Amino acid sequence: MFYNYVLQSLKNKMLYIGYTTNLEKRFKEHNDGLNQSTKPYRPWKLIYYEACLNEKDAKRREGYLKKTQGQRLLKRRLKEYFYQDKNHNKN
Repeated sequence: MFYNYVLQSLKNKMLYIGYTTNLEKRFKEHNDGLNQSTKPYRPWKLIYYEACLNEKDAKRREGYLKKTQGQRLLKRRLKEYFYQDKNHNKN
């Protein structure tokens, strides 16, 4: 299986989108600082993932999720999560 995933930085709420064959290992690598692009924004929280059987499908989906239309889809897909998070920070 190939997993597309979305991480959110607990430091600044930034989102990171990627894909991998081993989601648990990759998530640990991000939080252990083994990825230079995500290291400064640790710790990370896994907020979404989906699985594909084909690597090309996963790569295409990753690219889509990184574009404006894909970002909008994620915001709609995770509407309650972002709404809850926004209200939680106000209190």
